[in-house]
Amino acid sequence: MPDILFEDNHIIAVNKRSGDIVQGDETGDKPLSDFVKDYIKEKYEKPGEVFLGVVHRIDRPVSGIVLFARTSKSLTRLNALFQTKEIQKTYWCVVKSKPKQDSGTLIHYHLKDEKQRKAKLFDKEVAHSKKCVLHYRLLTSSDNYHLLEIQLETGRFHQIRAQLAKIGSPIKGDIKYGFERPNENTRSIHLHARKIVFTHPVKNEPIEITAPVPDEKIWKFFEEKMA
Repeated sequence: MPDILFEDNHIIAVNKRSGDIVQGDETGDKPLSDFVKDYIKEKYEKPGEVFLGVVHRIDRPVSGIVLFARTSKSLTRLNALFQTKEIQKTYWCVVKSKPKQDSGTLIHYHLKDEKQRKAKLFDKEVAHSKKCVLHYRLLTSSDNYHLLEIQLETGRFHQIRAQLAKIGSPIKGDIKYGFERPNENTRSIHLHARKIVFTHPVKNEPIEITAPVPDEKIWKFFEEKMA
């Protein structure tokens, strides 16, 4: 059963678990989109195929909010909101090495290495690279770790993971980008799509959705500290 955060006739938002894939891929694993379709079909007793539009994705080891469209009209309008950057996404992440500054803007130039399925970043523009920008701030700390809030200005492949690693602050558990060891749940990293703010694609009302963090001791410590 998907963890539903928001639902109406036009859109549905789900709190994705670490390790789940949003859309089908070469692994053949059942994606979150299919679980949501099953949920809608059963709840509303819908005959035949259920329409569900995938508006955006988050990486497999990342948890948090994923927004889906329940109609073709809302899919078209949500796609337009994403393209014009009128949807604000906030992420939380846990790092061991705190950035030198408690807040700041990171600007790099991004290339996707298709063979390694990894982002490569450069300080200056190189051939075929795309600019990537994020804003971060330190929210709080424990004895061993630090909680950062991330606001994305661009949405490149593995952008948050790669940019934080580039400044020496890889995300906890993210061995692909230089963290020293995997998490106990090896399918997870400590990156969570925490909040999304946008205008409803049909009702034209402001919507703000927040996703509880995973049920894990470090996440829960920080969530309670921020409450």
